[in-house]
Amino acid sequence: MGLAMGRLLGLSYRLTKQLEARILMLGLDAAGKTTMLYKLKTGEVASTIATVAFNIERIEYRNISFTFWDVGGHAPNRPLWKYYFHDTQGLVFVVDSNDRDRIRLARDELNNLLNAEELRDAALLVLANQQDLPNAMSTAEMSEELGLHQSLGNRRWHIQSACATSGEGLYEGLDWLCTNVDIKVR
Repeated sequence: MGLAMGRLLGLSYRLTKQLEARILMLGLDAAGKTTMLYKLKTGEVASTIATVAFNIERIEYRNISFTFWDVGGHAPNRPLWKYYFHDTQGLVFVVDSNDRDRIRLARDELNNLLNAEELRDAALLVLANQQDLPNAMSTAEMSEELGLHQSLGNRRWHIQSACATSGEGLYEGLDWLCTNVDIKVR
């Protein structure tokens, strides 16, 4: 009887464990981070304003509780990004595929992130937003412009075409995160 009860309690304990991942969502201002976050959270296109500080949202997907930290991307905010690095399992870097004028700035900011010691084990998902626009860079062109093949070494990474307003590519990105971030059991 005691052995059966112990097994039952063990099963109950395993079933109540929560799978969690902390995701840091960064990118230049106006890249579409907040729109993507709320499209994933609500399924709707939210009316957003420039993020001055940060937004935190929990999204349950495939039995994993993702906590997304969407941090503002304006120039004065970028030096503050480092304060959000702790305990990050996944880095989502959002890039406006149509913003050819700032792709090098996006590359420089991404490289700064990838060189941060606290993010060394974080999987990288690059979301190439605004793929619905006719002049948008392809994911191959963006990968080249961002220097992804040269600078990532052994890091787990993926670039996903996306559109924040339609939601295209967002769940494919979440699927990739499910299998590539180090999920924590709580």
